[in-house]
Amino acid sequence: MIKQAIIPLAGLGTRLLPLTSVFAKELLPINGKPGIEYILEECIDAGITEIIFIISKKKQMIKNYFYNDNFYKKIIKKKKDPRIIKEYNKIIKYKKMIKFVYQNNPRGTGDAVLKTKKYIKDKFFLMLLPDDLIINKNCSKSLVNIHNHYKTSVMASMNVNKKTVSRWGIYKLGKKVDKKNYFIEDVIEKPSIKKAPSNKAVIGRYILPKSIFSKLDKQKSGKGGEIHITDAIQSLIKNNYKFIAHNFSGKYLDCGSMNGYIKSSLEISKK
Repeated sequence: MIKQAIIPLAGLGTRLLPLTSVFAKELLPINGKPGIEYILEECIDAGITEIIFIISKKKQMIKNYFYNDNFYKKIIKKKKDPRIIKEYNKIIKYKKMIKFVYQNNPRGTGDAVLKTKKYIKDKFFLMLLPDDLIINKNCSKSLVNIHNHYKTSVMASMNVNKKTVSRWGIYKLGKKVDKKNYFIEDVIEKPSIKKAPSNKAVIGRYILPKSIFSKLDKQKSGKGGEIHITDAIQSLIKNNYKFIAHNFSGKYLDCGSMNGYIKSSLEISKK
């Protein structure tokens, strides 16, 4: 069973400037609720019991959000507002599940994952990228179900417009597993249109093997001087590790850009 999840949160959120010059993007409200809470709800519904947040000193306000007990206690003592009590109890529940680790130098998602090495207990763990919000169906739960059936790593996949492949990590697909799942032969980070092996893009939900840490320990910087998780995944695939690409059923929302953030708020408000 997959019981642990990691969530990289140390990024600066430059696509959401000027909002992120003073505020962590993951705490920005989406239809009245901080975006990170949608991710936490997805984890809990998928059976996750421990969540590791990777933050930086510049994102300390994320930790403060879950450790503001005195503020709530003072307000509740004065007002006894049921809504505030409910919100505080929810945050207390989340706090009990969350550990914090730090990535103070932004060296990529692979480096962020490596910071969690000593905390991962089981053979596999879930990773979620908070900019990728998936509604209407729990993508993480679907990945967990596939993992439980095939006992292997699973990554979320989505069809994208061929003209936009250079924005994404793109799969080279192998043998079909079933209607919605394929084995992965390769993952190409932001290929040109001509070099893209498909229009199947990597979306920010992964079930990864603990053995990925041995690759990340030795991995050199890739594009942009960063350590990419996709490079470590490629190394594992070359060593005959099985990875499945899953075409998920939910609706994908990009919360990491200003336009995407506004659209996400409007989309969720319709529910």
